Amino acid sequence: MAILDSQGRLFGKVSILDFGAALVILLVLVGLLFFPGTSGSSIAQISGTKPIEVDALVRGLSVRNPGEIVEQFKKAKKTSIIIRNQPYGEVDIKDVRQLPRMLSVPQPDGSVKALEDPRPDAFSSDMLLTLGGQAQITKNGPVLGNNKIKIGTPLELEGYNYNFNASVIDVRIKQ
Repeated sequence: MAILDSQGRLFGKVSILDFGAALVILLVLVGLLFFPGTSGSSIAQISGTKPIEVDALVRGLSVRNPGEIVEQFKKAKKTSIIIRNQPYGEVDIKDVRQLPRMLSVPQPDGSVKALEDPRPDAFSSDMLLTLGGQAQITKNGPVLGNNKIKIGTPLELEGYNYNFNASVIDVRIKQ
């Protein structure tokens, strides 16, 4: 009796293609069970949670009355954040500062000066928010809700009547 017959069957019973497909599936299952990969973070990497402060810059926020939203932040003391489209939860608002709107004005001698924008009805505002929360500290930096928080990380701030984006400009780990 031959191992392969004229129709490509092993021992006249099983197709060699079926046998190959079953072997590949079996190898994949064995690989998943015995070598699951590196999902999650290792306990050795995490040195515990510590309080952090994050400075977030908001540029060009379109709002009718910027003073009201600044007062709302100061009164609420908390906001929800979304980091890279992953909801984190609530963080504390430590400080809010409305930044003056500046214009680059050319001078007669060819130089350029930054002067405050004199237009009273411009509906654009810049703010600096200092946010606080508890982060896991890893060898690669602080992590909030499975997302690394670093300078340049985009944040989305969401509350009762606002939803806008900000960018991280500073991260401080408190002791």
